[in-house]
Amino acid sequence: MSFQNPVFIPGPTNIPEAIRKACDMPTLDHRSAAFGKLFRPAVAGVRRVLGMEGGEVIILPSTGTGGWEAAITNTLSPGDRVLAARFGMFSHRWIDLCQRHGLEVEIIETPWGQGAPVAAIEAALKADTAGRIKAVLATHNETATGVRSDIAGIRRAMDAAGHGAMLFVDGVSSIGSMPFDMAGWGVDIAVAGSQKGFMLPAGLAILGVSDKALAAMEGARLPRTFFDFRDMLRSYAGGGYPYTPAVGLIAGLAKSIEMLEEEGLEAVYARHARLAEGVRRAVAAWGMRPCAASADLYSETVTAVVVPPGCNGTDLVKLAAEKYGVAFGVGLGEVAGKVFRIGHLGMLTDVMVLGGLATAEMCMADLGWGVRLGSGVAAAAEFYRGSAVPMAMAAE
Repeated sequence: MSFQNPVFIPGPTNIPEAIRKACDMPTLDHRSAAFGKLFRPAVAGVRRVLGMEGGEVIILPSTGTGGWEAAITNTLSPGDRVLAARFGMFSHRWIDLCQRHGLEVEIIETPWGQGAPVAAIEAALKADTAGRIKAVLATHNETATGVRSDIAGIRRAMDAAGHGAMLFVDGVSSIGSMPFDMAGWGVDIAVAGSQKGFMLPAGLAILGVSDKALAAMEGARLPRTFFDFRDMLRSYAGGGYPYTPAVGLIAGLAKSIEMLEEEGLEAVYARHARLAEGVRRAVAAWGMRPCAASADLYSETVTAVVVPPGCNGTDLVKLAAEKYGVAFGVGLGEVAGKVFRIGHLGMLTDVMVLGGLATAEMCMADLGWGVRLGSGVAAAAEFYRGSAVPMAMAAE
């Protein structure tokens, strides 16, 4: 793999030089006032990116998986029931995590390529007349299939059912790259990771926790120590942590949010939407299609490309790495070998994406997939040149 080439996996993403420099700092006493000067801007910035009103931001030394675990262990008790749809590898892993913690998971099996089934969620909640379901788990952006779910629709379904369950959302591959409205969507816990839209190395689980979830914390009986929100919040009051924090990553997080807000969050979301559409036009020019079942489900951060019959997506990913030094994502779980994934999130531009598409085409030609060199690149380039924001305007 060449470090000169950008990566096109759906995370970890490319790290801007300014963020790398922000993380590269001398040792700092994390119990000093100097740490608070780093930490407070990071927390305030996360609130803005998530669209929070009330509640608390929790930043843990971990990854998104640790964030999932922290969400359930701080709010639920052994034997509690949660409701979740399984429609991809990451929704499956969250279900598996809950089962390992002794929770009862009511699973709505959903075809991979579909999003979270809003109507089925509403029906399950209406059927739960005893109120046994304590939380609904929703994966906003299913990274394995390139599918975006309607979180606002899930909240409407919960309200229509008149159910008091909490709403927990995995936003690991969406937050910081796609619109997210924690307050407006009535999300009780939102989980993000440092290594995706925030453009940092892996190492931070970033959570937004509503007042309702904080209240549930007091009666929760699942064991937790390292991830205990109560310890975190007591230490936050003094500007610190209950243990040693990832100081360099927190400094990088503050810089990341500064960069996102300098570009403007709406502009960041528009850039991701534009990059994604160019990729999808390239896919169509290759005679292929996204794994997502319909256009309303298309992710703005990753496209899972369904490969032609008789082809194996993993072969393309291996060849790209070995011959051209470029990273794409393999298919996972039920779509292993059936797709390859193009990540288009974080620090990427139109020009960088075109290089990734050209590499994919070279691999297809090498593998004899019958794709004409330049076809997808031309389709994407035609779209980008007609939709690009002039750099002088982007800098204003």
